[in-house]
Amino acid sequence: MSGTTYLAYDYPLLGAFLSMLVFFLWIMWFILLFRVVVDIFRDDGLSGWAKTGWLVFTIVLPFLGVFVYVIARGKNMGRREITQARQQQEAFDSYIRETAKGAGGGTSSVDELARLSEIKARGDISDDEFRRAKELVLTGHGPQEHHGPYASSAGR
Repeated sequence: MSGTTYLAYDYPLLGAFLSMLVFFLWIMWFILLFRVVVDIFRDDGLSGWAKTGWLVFTIVLPFLGVFVYVIARGKNMGRREITQARQQQEAFDSYIRETAKGAGGGTSSVDELARLSEIKARGDISDDEFRRAKELVLTGHGPQEHHGPYASSAGR
């Protein structure tokens, strides 16, 4: 053997560990680079020219650009990410509420019963018709028209 030996090659397990460490540091570097680029585009406080400048700086000199960006603007990166996550959650919650409201047809059985009571109070339907309509609403069939060829005799 030559006079210069490397510790990592004397111990194969240490060589494997150092190779894995370098690989994971490399992956972490790319994750940080992508987060910085996303943050550049996410920040509404930056003008178009400032975004272009930061982007060119991080692409031309990636290590220096990312480190300078994290030092200069890293404090607010987390705040911008949290704000965006909250906005996405609120939009999702609003979508769910609208979808749930729309899936029920927009009216509940309580609304249908109140409407039927008003119609009965005006005298537009008889007590028997009110009772049949109320049964339909309470069983979940709703106040649908039963005039088709397959309509049951109870709905007529």
